[in-house]
Amino acid sequence: MSAETGLITHPDGCARCWWAGLDPIYVAYHDTEWGVPEYDGRALYEKLILDGFQAGLSWITILKRRDGFRRAFAGFDPEAVARFTEADVARLMQDAGIIRNRAKIVGTIAGARAFLKIEERGPGFSRFLWDFVDGAPLQGGARSRAEIAAESDLSRRVSKALKAEGFSFVGPTIVQAFMQAVGLVNDHLVGCHRHGPCAEIGRAGAERRPA
Repeated sequence: MSAETGLITHPDGCARCWWAGLDPIYVAYHDTEWGVPEYDGRALYEKLILDGFQAGLSWITILKRRDGFRRAFAGFDPEAVARFTEADVARLMQDAGIIRNRAKIVGTIAGARAFLKIEERGPGFSRFLWDFVDGAPLQGGARSRAEIAAESDLSRRVSKALKAEGFSFVGPTIVQAFMQAVGLVNDHLVGCHRHGPCAEIGRAGAERRPA
């Protein structure tokens, strides 16, 4: 890894952001998901919840359990999760396939109910989030690891709005990581082979967005 840039050049010749490391699971996530603009409301809900579960842990810990989380939380279908009861909470506290944190489990259910409220009043959860960037991903220009912010004015505003809606585990740092992951912010380092493609996807998505 280059200490100056925070880039890792892999055996395939591609330069990648430092955090991808060499773990094949992380590399695949970096190359196919992270930073790609996501517009599907359900997928955005899932990623926000998983980022909340990550708090205090490494993302690879969550990524390796993602299938377990999906099974436990009904595929992150907000309508289904919103109907979970105390019995479901007790069941999930025994589920070794997820992170068994009661507050985060309860927060997932509350988040599903908050999601549905936003959907009901329109224009929906996806639009709620993308309106913060006027529908177009913010293009980061960081050339080194040191230039990547842990939080920002934007993440603080989004965090405050999410908390007001009833979401939990959505502090500014978690929200910053979430925004980077779902492409609201393109924070691939400029020298990373995914920076340009994610920027192009973002421009195309913004052009197709209804006024």
